[in-house]
Amino acid sequence: MIKKESRNEMRKVRHERIRKQIVGTKDVPRLSVYRSNKNIFAQLIDDEQGKTLASASSLKLQGNSTEVAAKVGVEIAKEAKKLKIEKVVFDRGGYLYHGRVKALADAARENGLEF
Repeated sequence: MIKKESRNEMRKVRHERIRKQIVGTKDVPRLSVYRSNKNIFAQLIDDEQGKTLASASSLKLQGNSTEVAAKVGVEIAKEAKKLKIEKVVFDRGGYLYHGRVKALADAARENGLEF
């Protein structure tokens, strides 16, 4: 019998492959996205120091999942503006660039983040 890998394990493999090429700095941090079944989280990360500069999540937001993801994108863009960050490197976390991940990225771009 052929053993099939779970979706999450395959996502982790994709994420490791992506992370080999993506590095966030203080000037150009990494915008990391994590998507659970109910919520979506975004962080601005400085990989050189290993610190999270800003974060946003959908824990306290309600509504349609893609609309909530867009609100998180707006929120993380506002946090970046406070820190005077304009450019980021987008890390989709191994997820497909579709649905909630795309909504978050588009909203962040519309509110001033460049990636």
